[in-house]
Amino acid sequence: MEELSSINNQTEVPTEFPLDISDKTKIPLNRALGLGTGILLVAGIMIGSGVFKKIVPMSQSLMSEPGILSAWIVAGIITMLGAFTYTGLASMTTESGGIYEYLRLSYGNFFAFLFGWMIFMIGGSGAIAALAFVFSQAVNTLINIPDLTDSWKDISIAGFIFPFASSGIKLFAVLVIAILSWINYRGVKNGGRLNNVVTAAKILGIIILIIAGFLYPSPADFEEVEATAGGVSNLGVLFSAFFGALLSALWAYDGWANITYISGEIKNPKKNVPLAIIGGVTIAMTLYVLLNYVYMRVLPLPILSSLNDNQVAASEVAGVLLGESGIIVITVLIMICTLGALNACIIVYPRVYYRMSQKGSFFKKAAFVHPIFRTPYIAIFISSLWSGLLVITGTFDLLTNLVIFTGFIFFAVIAFAVIKMTRNGTIKNKVIGYPYVPWIIIIFSAILVINTLIIEPKASLLGILLVLSGVPFYYYFKKNMTSSV
Repeated sequence: MEELSSINNQTEVPTEFPLDISDKTKIPLNRALGLGTGILLVAGIMIGSGVFKKIVPMSQSLMSEPGILSAWIVAGIITMLGAFTYTGLASMTTESGGIYEYLRLSYGNFFAFLFGWMIFMIGGSGAIAALAFVFSQAVNTLINIPDLTDSWKDISIAGFIFPFASSGIKLFAVLVIAILSWINYRGVKNGGRLNNVVTAAKILGIIILIIAGFLYPSPADFEEVEATAGGVSNLGVLFSAFFGALLSALWAYDGWANITYISGEIKNPKKNVPLAIIGGVTIAMTLYVLLNYVYMRVLPLPILSSLNDNQVAASEVAGVLLGESGIIVITVLIMICTLGALNACIIVYPRVYYRMSQKGSFFKKAAFVHPIFRTPYIAIFISSLWSGLLVITGTFDLLTNLVIFTGFIFFAVIAFAVIKMTRNGTIKNKVIGYPYVPWIIIIFSAILVINTLIIEPKASLLGILLVLSGVPFYYYFKKNMTSSV
């Protein structure tokens, strides 16, 4: 243990090791990331493209300025309550893997594997693919990316996979994934530094837009539409509309817990992981509320609600504030935001597969750590390969939409794990708001999951089936399962 501790305290690229490194599964990761980088990682993952676009569906479902701002605040509070639950879970382990590791310690390998499989197949890889594609689309609006296989764009696989459509954008997205994966392969500090620079830039850009909105001399007249719908009571309509807006806001907050996946590379993770989540969520929540207030201050809700899918609300607002140059500015800002979120996702998700492999629940070589750069380089390669394939197939949006609600199933299970592990004495630290906060999360998640099953039963069941597709793989990996690390 003294040897391992010595290695953990070395620099990013050590010149020698005090132990045999012939077994690459025994090389520890490098605890190189401090609290500041952790906070910016959380904020960097959360602040993607959603904050620039979600005001449109929110204004369509809830034509109320106070209601929309309340939805952003409530979603932030729910997210913060989730952060409080992780203060207890983070005290159980200092290993990488985050939610996967919490589920493994609370419920065993099988249930944890299903979560990790969902992250690999859909959630994590799909997020990387989607962010890379959005980034490439933003680049394409400024610099035209030629389609080399445009004549083949109508060729499909199974009638819904069009690998040659938008080939230029897709190939550029794959290239971006490869470059960022290479940067992160060469050391977690490299990825952390890039994240800090990009996240700081996008926070600054959003602050500038907020200031310009507050200085705008002719605020829009607010128009609130009365909620009526046939024989349904106003209260019922408002509740349904608010819930719809809340879902949009929650999507923009998604990713706050991803910092837990790299606990093995965070200094003093039992303390800094919860603080990083709370700090990152606070930054995002503040920017989200202020920016959406600016949207509605500059443009009235009827105009915002009338925007189509190809129009970005932030671009329209920037156009009013800054003229034609404002559209270019916001396009660049969206590029910065998606690039930062993409880099952060490439940092965190491979650590889940790395930990799964350590516990014998994934491809064995995914547990290899590079002897020089001290990164899970095989897991990074596998992640980039599968994400790139999802980019080419163009199915990542469908997959991520299908699995959104399964994330809330695991969210509820994690909240119950806090109750379970506190009762049996595993969690000894005081959890903020216990036991009320975990139960609030469980109840809220149950309502969301049931509502989604009722509204979209086919998509919901398909999402569950995609998660359960990991069952045969679990038993395949189990054959080679090694003793606990």
